[in-house]
Parts: sequence; structure tokens; C-alpha cells
Amino acid sequence: MNKEMFTNKVLDAETTLYRVSMSMLKNEKDCEDAVQDAILIAYERLSTLKNEEYFTTWLVRILINVCNKQLRMRKRTYQSEYVNDVSDSDDYSDIEIKEMFEKLPVKIRTVLMLYYGEQFSVKEIKNILHIPEGTVKSRLSKGRQLLKIELL
Repeated sequence: MNKEMFTNKVLDAETTLYRVSMSMLKNEKDCEDAVQDAILIAYERLSTLKNEEYFTTWLVRILINVCNKQLRMRKRTYQSEYVNDVSDSDDYSDIEIKEMFEKLPVKIRTVLMLYYGEQFSVKEIKNILHIPEGTVKSRLSKGRQLLKIELL
């Protein structure tokens, strides 16, 4: 894969990368840093990509690793409350759903974001997160249950 192809594929995945990192980090600056770090790592390790067809999956996996590293560093450095940035939407139900979604554990929230937000299949999520397909399905189910409880 040449530089131009890499750039085009990264640009195609830009929205997905931003959404995934924002769902994990909940901070725009950290999100931007994570996406940039993931792109740099991907470029440096481009030779390890076995099949160009799975570029986006591979890149999202790198991003998730970067985000997890940032979260671990955050926990070690300090314990603080995060003030959520609420979107410009005036629809109260959207804000309420976003807040409920952000209360979910990171592992469940990540699976829900990949499945519903980015329309990855269960098999693709399995490959991205390196977890069994059954675990993906159980996290989807658990996430739905938790959201249902909050909505009722």
C-alpha cells in the first residue's frame, strides 16, 4: 500500500475513528490525540497489515489500544470527574440517551458504538477487539438491558 492509498483509507475511516475514540475517552482533545497516534502507529506498522481489505478494522483496533492506554494513564495520574460535552442538540431525549450511554462500562459502550454507531458486524467487532463472538453478543445484550432499565 502506497502513501496515497493509506491517506485515502484513513480519510474514509476518519468519522469512525473519531466516534470510537470519543465514545471511549469523552474528551475532544484526548480523542484527537488518540486518533493521530493511531494513524502514526498504523503508518509505521503498515507492513504488518496482512490484508488491505481489513484496513479499517485493523486501524480501529490500533485506535482502541491507544485509547485504552490513555485511559490507564489517566487512572494512574489522577482521579477526577469528567464534565461531559453535550452536543448542540436541543432535543432533551438525545442528551438523556447520550448520558445513559456514557454511564455504561467502557467494554460494553465500545461494543455498542461499533455495532450501532459504526455498523460493524458481530464478526468484525470480534476481530477488532480480539474477543470471542459470544462475548460480543453478550456485551450487546448486556448493553441493551442496561439501557432498557435506564429508559424505563
